[in-house]
Amino acid sequence: MFTGIVLGKAPIIDITDKGDVTAFTVDLSGFDEGLEIGASVSLDGVCMTVVERQSGKVVFDAIEETLERTTLSEKKIGGFLNVERSLRVGDELGGHVLSGHVISKAEIVEKKDLGEGMDVRISIPEQIRPFILEKGYIGIDGMSLTVGICDGEGFSLHLIPETLRITTIGSKEVGETVNIEIDSRTQAIVETMLRMGEKA
Repeated sequence: MFTGIVLGKAPIIDITDKGDVTAFTVDLSGFDEGLEIGASVSLDGVCMTVVERQSGKVVFDAIEETLERTTLSEKKIGGFLNVERSLRVGDELGGHVLSGHVISKAEIVEKKDLGEGMDVRISIPEQIRPFILEKGYIGIDGMSLTVGICDGEGFSLHLIPETLRITTIGSKEVGETVNIEIDSRTQAIVETMLRMGEKA
């Protein structure tokens, strides 16, 4: 489990196609203290398992399903990923609970600088439209954020300077995509109501 509080950005130093999996080698120097083989790490909101480790260089394997559903298929060597270590018992829950299970990708359709902050508008894929609500929680590339103005086509995010400094969102351009994880509690409530409506 994760909280959506990103620790920082880490560069991809190698991508290797192994046939059944694609191996991503990420430089996690500064984020790897006590990290063991088999540990879970959130990379751009995707829950990944450590399969190899040598000093700060850490290898993660992605299967085809992961590549198809997330932005990892678009990544290149030298690109950066948002990093969060998995939640441990006793840790402060500063964001909201995330599982690292990306449900969809979505496109950035507008960016607007506001002083040192930024407003970003993101499209809403049809299959997750019922679960995105104004003032609700959402995971964007592993960041725990609050949904701003929301309509049938898209929703806004209001980003503070610290979020822009520590994550990759500020460097993404209009037309690029982000990973989306919807809030599990919202999903459960909405799906229950939808099922009740179908039975009525």
